[in-house]
This record gives sequence, structure tokens and C-alpha cells, in this order.
Amino acid sequence: MSTAPIVSKVWSFCHMLRDDGVGYGDYLEQLTYLIFLKMADEYSRPPYSRDVGISPEHKWPQLKSRKGAELEDHYVATLRALGARPGLLGQIFIGAQNKIQDPAKLYRLIAMIDDADWVAMGADTKGDIYESLLERNAEDTKSGAGQYFTPRALIRAMVECVRPEPGKRIADPACGTGGFFLAAYDFITNPRNFKLDKEQKAFLKHEAFHGNEIVANTRRLCLMNMFLHNIGEIEGGAPISANDSLIADDGERFDYVLANPPFGKKSSMSFTNEEGGQQKDELTYNRQDFWAATSNKQLNFVQHIRTMLKTTGVAAVVVPDNVLFEGGAGEMIRRKLLDSTDLHTILRLPTGVFYAQGVKANVIFFDNREASPNPWTEQVWYYDYRTNIRHTLKKKPMRLEHLSDFIACYNPRNRHERKATWNEGAAPEGRWRSYSYEELAARDKASLDIFWLKDKSLADLDNLPEPDDLAAEIIENLEAGLGSFRKVLAGLERSASR
Repeated sequence: MSTAPIVSKVWSFCHMLRDDGVGYGDYLEQLTYLIFLKMADEYSRPPYSRDVGISPEHKWPQLKSRKGAELEDHYVATLRALGARPGLLGQIFIGAQNKIQDPAKLYRLIAMIDDADWVAMGADTKGDIYESLLERNAEDTKSGAGQYFTPRALIRAMVECVRPEPGKRIADPACGTGGFFLAAYDFITNPRNFKLDKEQKAFLKHEAFHGNEIVANTRRLCLMNMFLHNIGEIEGGAPISANDSLIADDGERFDYVLANPPFGKKSSMSFTNEEGGQQKDELTYNRQDFWAATSNKQLNFVQHIRTMLKTTGVAAVVVPDNVLFEGGAGEMIRRKLLDSTDLHTILRLPTGVFYAQGVKANVIFFDNREASPNPWTEQVWYYDYRTNIRHTLKKKPMRLEHLSDFIACYNPRNRHERKATWNEGAAPEGRWRSYSYEELAARDKASLDIFWLKDKSLADLDNLPEPDDLAAEIIENLEAGLGSFRKVLAGLERSASR
């Protein structure tokens, strides 16, 4: 079944609701509630005949049989009642509100969802539909949803390199809409990679995944996304926690951590000042398992992810450039990472691939190790996919094939057999080379911020990007700069108010 017509039909309804002030994110939330209720009704009927934990007065037939104000009142009561339920059901509906104030349009939306048999639809089909809706929501810059949506091409490349195996646990401490979980699930269930037995399939469905997402609306989208991809059960528990994963070590250890933590540099907490207004203050996590105390959110996530791993665990994490060069706590964390883990690969990414503007990011790959008096990292392999590379979200988005050369160089089946594409003394065009532990440890502040290719746009006017691409890049840089100035201003205002 082609997903495009269904996505187009479902999304076209959103444009009608925009006139009523219902944004993309709000619309996607209402779809989540209604599709979940429709699927619960389908599961409660033969041949499934399952008890899904929804009382008769709040089941789908009661909803679709009403119109007008009666429908609106019943929908609100249903959302409230289901939000008080335990497990996955309650987590989907917790804090749920009706954002569609026109009962006639709510009735039409219910009728549209009622037309499809969602359970009979393949997991790939309904999962692809929901993923497409999430991506469209992320493209709407006004909603801010892009910060919770990692480009799927990058996620798939990271999973292809890590190659997660059946029967092992996978975590993401800031899981957004669940992209890493779904890519790992697809990789493991692909018969070209593994032939799963009954126990392995059950483990993958019920025990393999564990995540944290503190934003309630994003968490419910993640749970629904996983459920539509055949992960979890209506009557089961929720694999995604609402807790801030950085607060404490919960003691759980995982075989894999795949993550793209939030881009914001500083952790902060809100509080009420003496005048009754809301302020934010920088938050430093003082944890005994951390190598350094810092308010830098990204550095804290790197430390936390290392704690989460088993001694044989593997991590692939998206981090901004400052993690590679920042001094103070940053230097200590990099040195500890080089010493206590095998930090073997860094992928340098271009701008224009994330929905957050102006982001310069990298993917660091490291394997955890037991304590040792000697450094575990012997050499770090770099792939420079930034220099002379330009992507835009609409005209030239990054696709998996753009990262195929990196995956080949990474050599996932045996990363200990790698060959550089850059050679000393030759024309420096190869994007893949390594640096020894000694070279990196001797660098100022143990900086891992390394480039060696020549940026052609700085020397050759013929290689300048297209005008619209150049304009987009200028806008990205200006917005990133404005964001930095706003943070400085907020800090000055906090200092003045004390």
C-alpha cells in the first residue's frame, strides 16, 4: 500500500484547521489520540478480542456516533479519563486536550480515520505514514518541532555503522520522536541482517528499547510512533520515561546508546523570583559518576551516556562543535573519554542538515571499556563530510546515499581493518584519515576539532555556492549569532536582578 495518498489526505485536513488556529503540532496530537482509539477498538474485536483497558463509554463507537456539542463534550471527557489510565495508554493521553474547537471538523476528522483499518495495515505502512507526518511537522519552523527530529538519513547511517544485534538493549536519553529506536528496529528485523526466532522477536517488541523525553507532547508522539511500528502493546508499560535523564544515574546499563541530545548549550531550570516573575538559572549536575561538573548540557549528556553503557557497550552520539574544543570541563571530559573508552570515529557534519538553524555538529562513536591504567583509544578516525559540502533542507536534503562513502570507510563489519583515503604528501582530497592518541592528547586542550581539507570557496570564486544556498547559509549564521546574543543578554539580565 502506498503511503503518499494517505499522508496527503491526512495532511490536507490540517490546512483547513489552520484557519481555526490549530497548528501542525496540535493537529498531529489529535491524530495520535484518534488513531490510537481506533486501533484499540480494532484490537478489541475478533479475531484479536483483546482487553485493551478502555471502558465501554470511552471506546471508539461512542465517539463516532456523536455530533455537535455532544461530540465535543464526550471527546474531552474521553481524553481526561484515558489520561488517568496506567501504562502506555495513560502515557499517550496524559494531559491531553481537545484543540479542535469546531465539532463539525472534529466529526469529519473522526470519519476520515474511521475509513481506514489501521491494525490490518502493515506496520511499515502505518509507521511510514506517521513518520511522514512527523517530518512535515518538523519542517514547520514556527512550531519548533524540528529540534526533536533528527534527519532520518543520518540516523540510518549511524545505525548501519553500529549494527545493533538481537537480544540486546538499546537506549536514547533524549529520544524525541523515537527515530533511533525505529531505525534500530528496522535494522534488526531486516532478514538480510538477522533471522529472528520467536524469543528474539518478543524481546525486541517488549524489552529492547528504553528512552527519556521530558517534553510531554514529544513523548506521546514518540510512544505512538513506536506503537505504530509494532513496538510495545496498548495494555503494556511505556518504554519512554518522562524523567530528566541527567538528574541521576538510575543504575540501568545498556548495550547500545544512540542519541542526538538537545542542541542547547546550557542546562537551565526555571524558578520564581522575589517579584513573582519567572527566571531561568544555569543548572549544574553534581553527580559522582561524572568526570566534571558543568552546566554545558551537551558535555553532561556525553558523560551520562558513558555511564549508561555496559563495559562492552557501544555509543553513537550527535554533538555540537563546542564539545570537541571547549576548555575547562570540556578538556577534562575529552581526555577521560580518550582514556577510559575507545573513541574510534568522528563524523564531521555540514550545516543545513538539521531543522535547527546554523548547527555545526559531529557524530562521535565510542566503545566503553573496563577500568585500565592505559588509554583505551589508540587512534581516532575522522571523516570530514563538512568541507566543500552543502545541503539545504528543501532543495538538497542529505540522503543516505550521501553518507554511503562514510559507511564504507567506517567498515562496520570489521572496523579494525580501515584504510585512509588521505595520504601525507599527496593532494589532500581524501576525507578519511586517522590521528593517534599521542597526537590528540598533545593538542591544546586535547582539542578534537580537526580539519585538513582546503575549503575551495575561500580560494576559488568559481566554486561559490548558488545565490539562494549562500543566502540560506548567511541566514543560518545570523540566526545562530542572534541566539548567542540572546543568551548573553539573558545572563546579564539575571545578574542585574540578583
